[in-house]
Amino acid sequence: MSTPGLFTPGLFTIGYEGTTVDRVIAALQQAGVAHLVDVRAVPSSRKPGFSRRQLEAAALAAGLHYTHLRALGTPKPGREAARRGDAASMHRIFDAHMQAPEPQAELARAVAISRESPACLLCFERDHKMCHRDILAGLIHAGTGARVTHLLAEAV
Repeated sequence: MSTPGLFTPGLFTIGYEGTTVDRVIAALQQAGVAHLVDVRAVPSSRKPGFSRRQLEAAALAAGLHYTHLRALGTPKPGREAARRGDAASMHRIFDAHMQAPEPQAELARAVAISRESPACLLCFERDHKMCHRDILAGLIHAGTGARVTHLLAEAV
C-alpha cells in the first residue's frame, strides 16, 4: 500500500486487439499516461505498428516513455490457454511463472515505474480479464496502492 501523504500516480492497462497504434496512443494521451510498459513476452506483432521498435517509436513521438519488460509476459502455454479462452489455465500458468526471480525483478521495476508517473501496461487482448495484465495490475496495485483503470482504445 502507498504511504499516506505520498502521491501515487494512476495505473492503467490497455490491449491493442481490434484497434490501431494511433488509437492506442490517443487513448493513452487522453488518460494522462506518461509511461507505456510493454508486458509481452514476444514484442512482435502482425498488426502494423505494434512490433517493439515501431511501438516504441510511436510512444516516444507522442512524448511517452516506453519500457519493455519481457519477463512479465505470459509463457507460451499461458498464451495458448488465453487463445483457447481458458482464462483459469492462463492465470494458473502465469501465477506459477511469476514466482521465478526474473519476473519478480521486473515486477519490482514495474512497481518503481508506476510510482514515478502514470503508467500503462500493454498487451494484446482487448478484454483485460482474458489477459495477464489484469494479474500484473493487481500485483502492482498491492505494491503501490495505485488505482487501476482498464482502458479501451477505439475499435476499428
